[in-house]
Amino acid sequence: MSELIFVTGASGFLGSHVVLQLLEKGYRVRAAARGAKADLLTSTYASYGTRFEAVKITDITHDQFPEALVGVDAVIHLASPLPGRAEPEALLAAAREGTLNVLVQAEKVGVKRMVVTSSIATVRNPQNSFTDQDWNPVTREMALTSSIGMVTYAASKKFAELALWEWAEQHPHVEVTTLNPPFFYGPFTPHFPIPAGDFAAFSTNISIYNLLFKSGTPPPQTRYIDVRDVASAHVRALRSAPTARVGKKRILFSSPTGWPIEPTVAFIASERPALEGRMIQLPETTASEQAKKEPDVLPIDFARVEEVLGMRKADFHTTEETMLDTVDSLLEVEEGWRKAGYEIKTPPSFN
Repeated sequence: MSELIFVTGASGFLGSHVVLQLLEKGYRVRAAARGAKADLLTSTYASYGTRFEAVKITDITHDQFPEALVGVDAVIHLASPLPGRAEPEALLAAAREGTLNVLVQAEKVGVKRMVVTSSIATVRNPQNSFTDQDWNPVTREMALTSSIGMVTYAASKKFAELALWEWAEQHPHVEVTTLNPPFFYGPFTPHFPIPAGDFAAFSTNISIYNLLFKSGTPPPQTRYIDVRDVASAHVRALRSAPTARVGKKRILFSSPTGWPIEPTVAFIASERPALEGRMIQLPETTASEQAKKEPDVLPIDFARVEEVLGMRKADFHTTEETMLDTVDSLLEVEEGWRKAGYEIKTPPSFN
């Protein structure tokens, strides 16, 4: 029988891609979600029969769900609170306690492989150094007092990951891998329904959707990765070499190609001429002073990515593929909304 993978955050944008790739690779999936989302997942993946099941978990930070982990071979923990969805104190606690709760419960029933989604935000620092030894300088006090949602988010991911590695050191018999990507973009899967007007479901794709409106907001940064590559990394991590051989598996990764915004907007317009007249009107300066200091391509150690995950630069989607596939997918969603009677308007920016 194929391996059974327990996936949290399966109802999200990244989760839909991870679940789909797992199923396509022959794995069985047990997905955790809240209430109605679990029911929706069950119906959405009905064509996969007994290879997919959804379990209801109300609060991943406190609930006990040992029965949901029985028979599980590995855990992929994607779920994490997003900025703007909770007060800073609650966001910090939910990210840390949610991660630890999943790890502790899985280890108790004998699961020995854990793959956890972290973020490049845990690494970002004034020196622009991006190694697995780097951490962002955001303190708890800064996170609690900042009015910038991404500051609190970066802190929540940092402290959750620090707690994870402390736990991993105390449980060396468990193989732990963290994956630290930047913003990810890409098409929506057929198993990811988006209700009309639900911009929150767009996740980071909202930044690309903004490019399709004259009054849209330019993205906060241009370092990115294709969501399909992030999902692939999670699936590959299940088969990664043991820590004893390759060392601590804190894997920073990003697209090997950047997307400087002006040429990218021009490329989209040239490849999709039907969008002429509605694309974003870029001011002379579109990036913040901080963004100007940072490269479009992060200085990632791709040799390390290949060593642990087996992903070569050639395995990543190109910028052109990512952008056009994302735009086409967004336009398909937009058309569905229009048919449902929703008035299409400029979307909010990504917080």
